[in-house]
Amino acid sequence: MNAEATAADDVSEWLETDGLGGFASGTSSGLRTRRYHALLLAATTPPADRRVLVQGFVARLETALGSVEIWPQAYAGGWVTGRDVERVEFSNDPWPTWRFFTRLGVEVDVEIFVPHESPSVVIAFRLATPVPGAKLAVRPLLSGRDFHGTHHENGQCNQEPQARGNALRFELYRGVPAVLSLTNAAYRHSPDWYRNFYYSEEARRGLDAEEDLASPGVLSFDVGEREGLWVLSADLAGKLDLEREDVARLVNRLRRSERQRRSEFATPLERAAAQYLVQRGAGRTLIAGYPWFGDWGRDTFIALRGLCLATGDLGTARSILSEWAGVVSEGMLPNRFSDDANAPAEYNSVDASLWFVLAADELLSHQAAVALLTKEDRERLESAITEIVFGYARGTRHGIRRDDDGLLACGEPGVQLTWMDAKVFDWVVTPRIGKPVEIQALWVHALKIAGKRDPQLMRWAEEARLALETRFWDGERGMLFDVVDDGHRPGVVDATCRPNQIFAAGGLPFTLLSPERARSVVDLVERELWTPLGLRSLERAHPAYVGHYQGGVRERDSSYHQGTVWPWLIGPFVEAWVKTRGNTSEAKQRARERFLAPLQQHLARAGLGHVSEIADAEAPHTPRGCPFQAWSIAELLRLERVVLAPVASAVSRPALRAGCRAFSCDCAVCSESSSGA
Repeated sequence: MNAEATAADDVSEWLETDGLGGFASGTSSGLRTRRYHALLLAATTPPADRRVLVQGFVARLETALGSVEIWPQAYAGGWVTGRDVERVEFSNDPWPTWRFFTRLGVEVDVEIFVPHESPSVVIAFRLATPVPGAKLAVRPLLSGRDFHGTHHENGQCNQEPQARGNALRFELYRGVPAVLSLTNAAYRHSPDWYRNFYYSEEARRGLDAEEDLASPGVLSFDVGEREGLWVLSADLAGKLDLEREDVARLVNRLRRSERQRRSEFATPLERAAAQYLVQRGAGRTLIAGYPWFGDWGRDTFIALRGLCLATGDLGTARSILSEWAGVVSEGMLPNRFSDDANAPAEYNSVDASLWFVLAADELLSHQAAVALLTKEDRERLESAITEIVFGYARGTRHGIRRDDDGLLACGEPGVQLTWMDAKVFDWVVTPRIGKPVEIQALWVHALKIAGKRDPQLMRWAEEARLALETRFWDGERGMLFDVVDDGHRPGVVDATCRPNQIFAAGGLPFTLLSPERARSVVDLVERELWTPLGLRSLERAHPAYVGHYQGGVRERDSSYHQGTVWPWLIGPFVEAWVKTRGNTSEAKQRARERFLAPLQQHLARAGLGHVSEIADAEAPHTPRGCPFQAWSIAELLRLERVVLAPVASAVSRPALRAGCRAFSCDCAVCSESSSGA
């Protein structure tokens, strides 16, 4: 993927992850525009407690023709360096590589990549054509701060290096991981501070946008006729052994292994998707999004269906689901683990546990899982499913309980339980207390899944499905209410048109409505909510609708689910769309052209090779939020590999009988498994 960039072009971003929760990231121009843009950002307790250790560098090329600065920097007051560079060419395949065309006529290439499963990064500098005597003076920029914070000049920072064999070791602060640096450059100690770096994206988000960084000294690379090599590693478990390595041999070995590893992915999309799968303890988990999210329950179980099950990575799916199965509490799974490894998990989601049931059942029902899962694996997952369903039925935290009509009630003031979870201080923007529609769709699925082992639950599932179709139907608009018994007030409904109804109309494995009603819902959602980057979270006619996600924290959070587009919703929408059109090859081809093509084009902007978290509700639907979002790319993968695949070639699925996937279908696939193609 190629793109031309200038120092002012800060739209496209690249990402290199280490599989441990750490990463390197930046823009295609090289300009740092976020506090999260860094060369070396490591998880000290994978995947938590992430620290920015090395933000970047200042680099000046020195030749007989003159001296030029090649890497752009933005400072407070609007000063952006980069005037010495006339043009920048950028490529992101197989990892970020730049060519800087300088005013001297000398072209400088820079490449950056992160080795897998090591808190490290490799940087290489070379001239496109030899220039005898040319040198590159590089000043590292360090902090050691929490990755959510900013760093400022202080008297406690220790910039003195320690020689460790072939490497230098910098420990700026006690208790913060040291940085190991191995180069083929000469090092001159010259401690200084670079002040008032400016991050435009943070300013746009209404956050602290300035930072000071420590620079211990200067690395002088002789790049006239050889490559300048630089390897950085956090002094943590899994670090590279820089103290005894020859830098040229090390870089060559890492290049070969990384090229080989990346070439083994079937497609660039699958390679990008794998960046969200990381280590947690002895097992695996999933980062919800880069650069600022951790591993969240809801996001994990939604994204796992595309990142692992649709791609056939069942081993990772087993590891993740097995790890989470061990933390069921009162029928609930945590929605969030803090970046503070010592902080308790947060049990504040009604749907995370239900998405777990769906994902676990898809794994248990997968043809290839027969040989993969042990008896203990199956018992562990099935036990968690049963514990969740009966825990919810009995009643658990936050008012979650099976009500007299068979539906699932949930919610209490001050708590945001559904995926529409924006909260500004004590204000829950979309409380959705009562019986939200997508929660009922997930509840019916969970009952049907658990009902394979308990006939009583199958009866409960049918009771809940009938109540859903009866109580949620808005005959006037031909759609489903968003919440019934709103605020736990019997008979009160929230008739707002939101995308959540799509999950009952075929956006999950089973369609819970009659064919006519399902088609009516899908058509209305397409008409009112669909955009090329996903579904709006609120209809445009509503008084609370906001067309652009921008401003400070309050402004952004208050519009998060009040119109803002969510790309991950394209998955359930398209799944329902093709089902209501018979799941035919013609319908799938039309869906590919109409709904998938815009998302595939989006891969070349914002987070390169990835799908953004959100976008503006109004054209041109500017991408917003996290540029790299797990469930967004996961749903694109699931559409490509499963939902819109020809029936015979859907990943490890048996052929489906025409008309199946209605709730009451009795074909072999539907009766044995609730996992859908």
